[in-house]
Amino acid sequence: MPKMKTHSGSKKRFRLTGSGHVKYKHAGMRHILAKMNTKRKRNLRKGGLVKKVDLYHVKRLLVVA
Repeated sequence: MPKMKTHSGSKKRFRLTGSGHVKYKHAGMRHILAKMNTKRKRNLRKGGLVKKVDLYHVKRLLVVA
């Protein structure tokens, strides 16, 4: 049986941390930023961690689990 391939879209969007969590960048920071308030833009700059419920599915796309 051939090797499992990593999902191409996922490898561009997610990174694994050393402790096994998966981090990602928030959406909504590409354009139409003038109408957005500064606090919201500042919070979107920070990365996020994938929730525990979705962790199994994301790791499966990354062929880790």
